[in-house]
Amino acid sequence: MKVGLFIPCYVEQFYPKAAIATLELLEKAGVEVAYPLKQTCCGQPMANSGYEVFGQGASDLFRENFAEFDYVVCPSGSCTLHAKEHILSNKEGEPKLYELCEFMTDVLQVKELKSRFPYKVGLHASCHGLRGLGLARPSELMVPDFNKPLHLLEMVEDIDLVHLARKDECCGFGGTFAVFEEAISVQMGKDRIQDHQEQGVAVITGADMSCLMHLEGLLRRDKSPIKVMHIAEILNGQEPDK
Repeated sequence: MKVGLFIPCYVEQFYPKAAIATLELLEKAGVEVAYPLKQTCCGQPMANSGYEVFGQGASDLFRENFAEFDYVVCPSGSCTLHAKEHILSNKEGEPKLYELCEFMTDVLQVKELKSRFPYKVGLHASCHGLRGLGLARPSELMVPDFNKPLHLLEMVEDIDLVHLARKDECCGFGGTFAVFEEAISVQMGKDRIQDHQEQGVAVITGADMSCLMHLEGLLRRDKSPIKVMHIAEILNGQEPDK
């Protein structure tokens, strides 16, 4: 299979370790990965603000960059969902787009990971991945339970996964929502952090670095020792920053 790696602009700029971990995970699974160097923002911020027409150039470039691939893999639920709904339309000949965790579980069907992470970890379920992509069962739906990111984390040796009181509550980021509704966004983020703090976690992880960036900002302002790490970093066995 030919796999193209789609790295969101904010991950490239602020969290390159998450991008590198994604690449290494895929390569360890035997996947030949290519990274189109001309890729840019997918246009999600414009679409979320009601200006999708101004993101058309980004959409056209996305199609051009990834046209040659069978699959496109992205370590972000929100960017993956945007591209699925606004850029790619499942036409014959178009690449299939997957978020990293769903690609590892649904396509690669990973059964084991040779990684170790001896820390207490809380899993944040981001809304786009949870309800948009169906990475896990939302608590409001009466369907059989499943959780693709959790399934992968449970393969990591020595990890101590906690049970949160409100496991799929929004963190309040929501892209531009955090800008236009700052006070509400901050309080929602603090509520999520409190849930993790009460469980005594050392690390908060998730499949969407944008939500983790929001929580990290709040943690840093409170001088909290809790770290945030993208799930790819943990699955790859990387240590938290000191």
